[in-house]
Amino acid sequence: MLDEPRSGRLAAWGNALLAGLVSPDDAAHRISGSDASHRVVDLPERSAPPGAAPDATPVGLTLAIGRLRTLGATGLCVALPVAGHPLGLSGPPDFNARALEAGEAVIVVGVGIGLVPEVHRAGPEAAGGDAAISAEDAHTEVVWRCRPVREAPPADVPSLGEAERELAEALRDATETLSRLNVAGSGPATAAALDAYRARAERGREVLAPGYPPRAVRVFELAQRVGALVDIAYGPEHGGAVSASEIAARAQALRPVERTARRARVAAYNAYVEQRLRQG
Repeated sequence: MLDEPRSGRLAAWGNALLAGLVSPDDAAHRISGSDASHRVVDLPERSAPPGAAPDATPVGLTLAIGRLRTLGATGLCVALPVAGHPLGLSGPPDFNARALEAGEAVIVVGVGIGLVPEVHRAGPEAAGGDAAISAEDAHTEVVWRCRPVREAPPADVPSLGEAERELAEALRDATETLSRLNVAGSGPATAAALDAYRARAERGREVLAPGYPPRAVRVFELAQRVGALVDIAYGPEHGGAVSASEIAARAQALRPVERTARRARVAAYNAYVEQRLRQG
């Protein structure tokens, strides 16, 4: 949970671009991050007749967001579903299945379109031939595929106030439980995870982009903190849990915490759209 999902970057900086708060180049740079390129395919044409096939030609991020604006887009929301928890989704089943497979999606409010990322990586393989490509060496291209979505309330997304309260409780309960299980632990992996979280927090003050309310930033940062705790406890050293029963107890304690942190992140990302709806 230390890394921001691509759907989060697209929604946050896409919202800022739609509102005219950032330049197109800045938005595209922030959304792409360390990826080599982002393209959008299957965008509908505004002038196309009813029932016409969408445009299969890949277009860049800024052109795609501009076209979505002309189609009536008023904001971008995030979905972070996992098996058994369709967080942020509203259907139809085909889109939900694609989003679940990707683990994330962006919902375009006011247009009835959703975007699911397809990530393509290439690069030199590590010694041995079968090892995974390292993040530093990988050349990553992302294709966002558009699909129709149902205009309906998204599944299980809390308000910012609810998310903040739930996070505070989850952080307290998880800390107590993991301490009792001696999971927090210490050692190189734990120290590295903590250092990664601190570095991420220090450089990520604008992760939600201009235009987001301060409470959304606060909730997002707390969700990141809770996510860091989960990552550390799930780390390769298993904290202090060494037996199978201790590892199972740790997983049982972390599962609701992880769910709460994901719900809070979605609430924070989607706060921009909620704020606009309240303002009329």
